[in-house]
Amino acid sequence: MMIFIVGRILLGGYFIYSGINHFLEHKGMVGYSKSKGVPMAEIAVPATGIMLVFGGLAIVLGTFVSIGMWILIIFLVITSFAMHQFWKIKDPMAQMPERINFLKNMALVGALLMLLALPLPWVYAIL
Repeated sequence: MMIFIVGRILLGGYFIYSGINHFLEHKGMVGYSKSKGVPMAEIAVPATGIMLVFGGLAIVLGTFVSIGMWILIIFLVITSFAMHQFWKIKDPMAQMPERINFLKNMALVGALLMLLALPLPWVYAIL
């Protein structure tokens, strides 16, 4: 059981950290988002930051788990196909980090889908 709790903290913590970073590094993330063609990046960055924090907290706390994970899955799929289009990049050195980020996001989607298969409520859920 403890291994499940540690896994929840690590996975949820990753999303919480990433979401908080959307606010701490707002200017840089807006610039990066604009460079990738994201419309209304000034709004999209904090909005996705909220999505990430909410989803991460849902996993860590075991509260609103299904909603939180579907929000994360939607975020990851849209972000992956919109911002990490490695297949369009010709330069292998520029393509590599985009491929890594795309595949990492797909692996996270897989992990979230597996967690959705577990019965709720989770052990040690806050609510």
